[in-house]
Amino acid sequence: MSTIISRHQQILDKLQKEGTIRVLDLCEELDVSAVTIRKDLKLLEKKGLLFRSHGGASSTNPYINERSINEKEQINKEEKRRIGEKAATLIKKDNAIIIASGTTVLAFARCITSQQSLTTITSSLNIALELNKQPELEVIQLGGAIRKSSFSTTGPAGEAMLEQFSCSKLFLGIDGLDPEFGLTTSSLQEAHLNKTMIESAQKTIVLADSSKFGRRGFGKICTLEQIDQIITDKAAPQSYIKALKEKGIEITLV
Repeated sequence: MSTIISRHQQILDKLQKEGTIRVLDLCEELDVSAVTIRKDLKLLEKKGLLFRSHGGASSTNPYINERSINEKEQINKEEKRRIGEKAATLIKKDNAIIIASGTTVLAFARCITSQQSLTTITSSLNIALELNKQPELEVIQLGGAIRKSSFSTTGPAGEAMLEQFSCSKLFLGIDGLDPEFGLTTSSLQEAHLNKTMIESAQKTIVLADSSKFGRRGFGKICTLEQIDQIITDKAAPQSYIKALKEKGIEITLV
């Protein structure tokens, strides 16, 4: 019994340190089977000490509830600003870029300065208004039904517009990143639009602060193999960073 208690404490200590843990990593570190670790995690979840997710566990509830953009904007504001500044350095002259919706990509939009021959396409009303302040930027607003919680458009009208474009880069905001399940958002309709954005871009760059790691929204956008780069802050769990790099994804920490 003491061995079990000791193992549980090691699991909780690692979780407190890293925020998220993976079954495979625990098997290696504690020298026990995956079946044993899953039983441990199930028992610890019943005690209210963690939240299980596919392939591991986290210290916070991995399932995302719908929240307004105003509420989301207050979370990790400084981290989002740094992510936005770094992402803005990736823009080149004559680029045609897609900017999805979300508070991290809104921070990115605020870092874009007037650049000659830059075309921007976005589903976000807030981002379109922000970009429209720059007189030399061409701004294309995607059509569709407006999601009041995110001030963004979704639906077949915007998807049909995207099918007419071929863009150099997509800057994608997300609600959740799970190494096994992929990228997610809280809206199924927005997830579908994001898929079309990925198909219309040569390179997909995800802008996500560390609070998105180990979370999972209702609508799946894509698997991790479909993205090229992630820009995040230095608080992102190292176990996740390692898993992403193993999949060949470029990781930029700010």
